[in-house]
Amino acid sequence: MAFECNIDARGKAARLRLGIIAILGGALLGTTTFLGILPTTLGYVGAGGSIAGGLFSMWEARMGWCVVRAMGFKTRV
Repeated sequence: MAFECNIDARGKAARLRLGIIAILGGALLGTTTFLGILPTTLGYVGAGGSIAGGLFSMWEARMGWCVVRAMGFKTRV
């Protein structure tokens, strides 16, 4: 499967920002779970999902490819 560039510089910047925010949110969730504020299973699953989603978003920004656009949907950015 070839990954053809399907987003412009604005889209890349938006996905990079989204990825950074998601990773920071995942780190916050992980920290609050570690401190015992959130239940263990719920907190670590949420933190892992947020970090994985953030990494995927950053990968999309780096590749210049958006999975949603590749499926045929139009996005604003």
